[in-house]
Amino acid sequence: MPSGAGPERARPACYTGPAMRILALETATLAGGAALLDGDLVIAESRSNIALTHSERVMAAVDRVLRDARWTVDDLDGLAVSIGPGSFTGLRVGLATIKGLAFARALPVAGVPTLDALAATLPFADAPVVPLLDARKNEVYLSRYRWDGRAMVREWDYLALPPDAAVARLTPPVIVLGDGVAPCRPHLAALGEGARVAPPAQRLPSPAVVAQLGHAILAGGGGVSADEVTALYLRPSEAELKRAAAAGLGAAHA
Repeated sequence: MPSGAGPERARPACYTGPAMRILALETATLAGGAALLDGDLVIAESRSNIALTHSERVMAAVDRVLRDARWTVDDLDGLAVSIGPGSFTGLRVGLATIKGLAFARALPVAGVPTLDALAATLPFADAPVVPLLDARKNEVYLSRYRWDGRAMVREWDYLALPPDAAVARLTPPVIVLGDGVAPCRPHLAALGEGARVAPPAQRLPSPAVVAQLGHAILAGGGGVSADEVTALYLRPSEAELKRAAAAGLGAAHA
């Protein structure tokens, strides 16, 4: 999924296209889970913000929402998954789970950028919305969105910056949300009341919003096969950095 340089429009918040039954996963952060959507109706959602690995809980969340809805995988028309940026391990778990379900039932998949889904939790905002995700290693992922009357429109590339550099890009008034707010707070203080922090219930990614955006992608014919959906990484993983360093050391000693 390319980041793109220009504005990018999501589907309207109240999209009314063909009704589809969607299972969505959000595993890009600790605040992960699963949701079921039937057209524009959220049937079930399970999410938590706890320090358990997604491999320990993602299938439990899927089983829970399907059981509560009295659905089976055979009732689904498509799948949606948060593709990042975010936790490398979490994204791999979510994508592997979705790919397994998609292969087994030949279901189309919608890949939803995590920052897009986070911004979409605040439709109708009266100021630009900047989701901030903790990228670790003294960086945050971010982009800026604006409500244009129909949808949240992305105005920046997807970025990975140190907290001070991220906040330096912000022009008040602005609304911030996400787990990246915490490392940015010391710098946000300089913006005073011009920087508003979203309420706790709307501060973290929602599987239901991933389902909503995924539904619009799938209903518009934008779904892909299991082997085509990929994660959106803004920097190499720790494992890739170690491999590169080892390769460089080996070349130096050759």
